[in-house]
Amino acid sequence: MDNPPQLNPNPDENTTDDQRQKEALAAFTATLHSVGTNLEAPLRDRAANIQSNAAALERQEAELAENTQRLARQNQQWVGLADETREGLKEIGDVQNWAEMIERDLLALEDMMDNVEKGGEHGSEDGSDTELNGGVENGNANGHVEIDANGKKVDQPPKGWLRWW
Repeated sequence: MDNPPQLNPNPDENTTDDQRQKEALAAFTATLHSVGTNLEAPLRDRAANIQSNAAALERQEAELAENTQRLARQNQQWVGLADETREGLKEIGDVQNWAEMIERDLLALEDMMDNVEKGGEHGSEDGSDTELNGGVENGNANGHVEIDANGKKVDQPPKGWLRWW
């Protein structure tokens, strides 16, 4: 059979065992605190660093949002300028086209007037005007003239007031 633990008849020995246990417990607790402190210090430093970085990131985020809004406004201004320029170029193109059409019409009129003037000087013997009736030299009978890509009459020097054109 098992014998119950026997108490030490000397009470001083019980006290020393209790004291040893208390000391061992205190040493163990101190070791745990030491290990905890050694692990806690770098974690506290990291947490402080994270907090300071978070504040810097929030500041940078606010600056970025402000810069983005400023760029968006500037982009809208540039879009407006591009639209205005595009419309201006369309108008210039329309004016140029209109001017070319007027120039063609004026060239045709000028050629027709030249033909009329020549027709009066070079009429046929029977009195009919052959140049006005289909024998037009530099165009056709209805006053149309061949025009190149630059709007000039083909194979004809400019005449009259359009020479400067």
